[in-house]
Amino acid sequence: MEVDAKSWAILTALQANARQSLTELAHAVGLSVPAVSERVKRLEEAGVIQGYHARVAPLRAGYALSALVGITVPQPDKKTLLARLEAMPEVMECHHVTGVDSYVFRLLARDVSHLEMLVAQLNDLGETRTSIILSTPLAERPVRPPR
Repeated sequence: MEVDAKSWAILTALQANARQSLTELAHAVGLSVPAVSERVKRLEEAGVIQGYHARVAPLRAGYALSALVGITVPQPDKKTLLARLEAMPEVMECHHVTGVDSYVFRLLARDVSHLEMLVAQLNDLGETRTSIILSTPLAERPVRPPR
């Protein structure tokens, strides 16, 4: 599906506030409510819009630390690693990457002891490198039209 300028306007508005009504959204992007409703439906069906979510503040939910962990895993153990990561609620995302690491993932921990325990659960699968996130000067941003 090609995303045109009006659809990008809808996506931008929804990323800023997914709880707004279709009437508010239509007003914001300069289309009628039925036109916006149809475009949103098409964007959802095409998988461009993948869902609507609450954004939770990890610190306020009891997680004082965030960390990035890189791991080098031999090919036979990759499925085992992914199964373990999926079973760990503290793992927020995982990326298969090029370079020294096979995977890089972000996890949340209550404290340093909790972080150490989480990483130790993976030590038998490969060598890990952990970086504790000190701050996030540029947080996850909305997806915008390519230049």
